[in-house]
Amino acid sequence: MLITSRAIILSIVRYSDDALIVDAFTEEQGRVGFLVKIARSARAAVRHTLFQPLAVLELTWDSRSSGGLVRPKAARSALPFATLPYNPYKSAMALFIAEFLHHALRSEPASTHLYNYIEQSINWLDTCTRNFSNFHLVFLVRLTYFLGITPNVEYPERYKYFDLRAGSFVATCPTHPDYLTDPEAQFIPMLLRMRYETMHIFHFNGDERTRLLRHINTYYRLHLEGMPELKSLAVLSEVF
Repeated sequence: MLITSRAIILSIVRYSDDALIVDAFTEEQGRVGFLVKIARSARAAVRHTLFQPLAVLELTWDSRSSGGLVRPKAARSALPFATLPYNPYKSAMALFIAEFLHHALRSEPASTHLYNYIEQSINWLDTCTRNFSNFHLVFLVRLTYFLGITPNVEYPERYKYFDLRAGSFVATCPTHPDYLTDPEAQFIPMLLRMRYETMHIFHFNGDERTRLLRHINTYYRLHLEGMPELKSLAVLSEVF
């Protein structure tokens, strides 16, 4: 049976001289690994040049394929980008988010709500013209709702320590190193209140944004098994 689904491309690895291994999060089946032939003809049904980080494609494949990787039978762009591949700041964000999702969604089943959140966020980033410096912070914090690991931000005015392991404010200093204290602890409830449309109201300098990004990455590493230190984290911090 043929399946046609929208898919967000998370990673592309060269497999051989004529093939790529592509990891995608699809609307219909969640994570799917594809073996994509490198096309030599412009008339090929599947053009490998479509497969780029965070590209949104419509893919068709045979669900009866055995083994881990499937071969797409057709591919087309479902969300042509206007700025994402051409703006260096947006491109750095896209590379980081794609790498992040590649690891964070490793065991996630198909979810229309999760898929729609990611695709709509990508579209927002592509179409916005200014005030997107906090986009990756808001995207990662709001993603916790869909993965079931949202921090508990009760009592921020009463407790000054935010325990990253417990995911909540605590009255006493934790005995482990994974915690935040004022003023950075107070940024956590602030981030949960932020939306793409309003995030320009909240001002962070470059150092604050870099530290918050590393704290968020640490939070994910503590709450998602197998989450590594991301290679693109240093690149994104340098760009911003």
